Amino acid sequence: MPVPPRGTPPFHPRRRDMLAYFGASVAGLAFAPALRAQTPQETISARIGENQRFDPAVVVDIARQLAKKPFAAPANDLPDVFANLNPEQYAALRYTQPPIWSSESRGIAVEPLHRGFVFRDGVELFLVEDGAVRRIGYNPAQFDFGRINLPNNLGDIRYSGFKLIAQMGNGRPFDFAVVQGGTFFRAIARGQNYGAIARALTLRPAEARGEEFPAFRAFWLERPAVGSNSITVHAVLDSESTTGAVRMTFRPGDMTIVDVETTLFPRVNLEHVGLGGLASTYLYGPNDLLNTDDIRPAVHDSSGLQMLNGSGEWLWRPLQNPETLQISAFVDNSPRGFGLLQRERSYEAFQDDEQRFERRPSVWIEPLGNWSQGSVQLLEIPTDAEINDNILTYWRPRAPMAAGAEVALAYRQYWGWSAPERPPLATVTQTRSGRGSGGRRRRFAVDFSGDVLGDNLPGDLKSVLTVGPGTFQNLKLLPYPERKTVRVAFELDPGNENACEMRLILEAGGKPISETWLYRWTP
Repeated sequence: MPVPPRGTPPFHPRRRDMLAYFGASVAGLAFAPALRAQTPQETISARIGENQRFDPAVVVDIARQLAKKPFAAPANDLPDVFANLNPEQYAALRYTQPPIWSSESRGIAVEPLHRGFVFRDGVELFLVEDGAVRRIGYNPAQFDFGRINLPNNLGDIRYSGFKLIAQMGNGRPFDFAVVQGGTFFRAIARGQNYGAIARALTLRPAEARGEEFPAFRAFWLERPAVGSNSITVHAVLDSESTTGAVRMTFRPGDMTIVDVETTLFPRVNLEHVGLGGLASTYLYGPNDLLNTDDIRPAVHDSSGLQMLNGSGEWLWRPLQNPETLQISAFVDNSPRGFGLLQRERSYEAFQDDEQRFERRPSVWIEPLGNWSQGSVQLLEIPTDAEINDNILTYWRPRAPMAAGAEVALAYRQYWGWSAPERPPLATVTQTRSGRGSGGRRRRFAVDFSGDVLGDNLPGDLKSVLTVGPGTFQNLKLLPYPERKTVRVAFELDPGNENACEMRLILEAGGKPISETWLYRWTP
């Protein structure tokens, strides 16, 4: 089935995590009771709905009170005509009205998104204007449905989310964020295409009992002040295991910045929680070309996981599309940052005239406050299709979250062409891998680039490589000062092992002059 281009807003069709979320949601609906107490939506509207005064503390208290009640699955109230839309039909639904606030010179406007296709759950959308709450009621007259025949008496079916539009100065307006489905949201900088997707909360990914997918239930969007170039969005999330209040402040531009503040209220003990979650796609690249028959040299939204750990060490882990599920944990204490970056920025790296992967955003997570002990988790999931989000990374706190507790955590996201901080060292610009001299051996070539590797190359430069298990041989250091690049080439011999961890760094004068390259080889 053909699908719209993956970089086209407002949605990312047929993504792995989106389908998993909605599959779980629909399965749960089949067993929802016909009669029940006040729904979460009714509770929300009663506390801080139409014509009421807005108070951010009430949003937090709504999540707190919901946690004291049994989980109620969302009502299965979406008409079949929308639930059964295919991707092309859903993409054809058009909001025909001017975006909300677009005529008020506030710099940011809002467009509600219709329900349908995999975006089946409805959310409440509220505007906050001069301190008062105004609900965005659904009106089918505000949409162009193409050839879809609407049922009579459609009623107020609510929305699936919203997108944010920047209207800065005399520049052309551009979509810079989409919040839709589960607790997923995406952003881009000016001139980019949508790629990686963020998760406000991740629960139990890759566990045998199945991942749990929390979902936003309601949003309150504060009208931006004139000339502020920022918008604050409040939300309530809900799932079987926990509820939460989320406050997100979006600031679009050449680097789009999102501040995220989350307060969780667990219904049960939470052993496996992911915060600052990011999902992306990696199909193949120069380090992972096995069984590839494609005219494009690479296909991926992100090329690697960058980390700045609590000890101040810069780490780079190239992404892979493995044969089997791979889970990596990078243990840390008070991390200073991590994210999924797209380092290849040339058209030649991808040669894709439709997807333009070189325009996908890099996303950097900067913790605010002390995150204590835990680990950056990386999940690499096998896939044979570029429409699947097969990469997931997040911060997993070491300490479980107890039922009845209140856990607050904040971080800042940077969506742009590069991370806001760069290592003051040489960085890895490419990792290449291919068949070795025989047997299971593999050849590797890792390129480091930076000013320190130019004409004044240190005379005592050396590469420090460790492998375990397995061994390496034919280690070579190949300088290219005219390109300010040094290539480290070697051959890995895994023996009979099925996984080998490698660590590589450049040193001079007994000190590192490059970030640390990490890699896990699997057959």
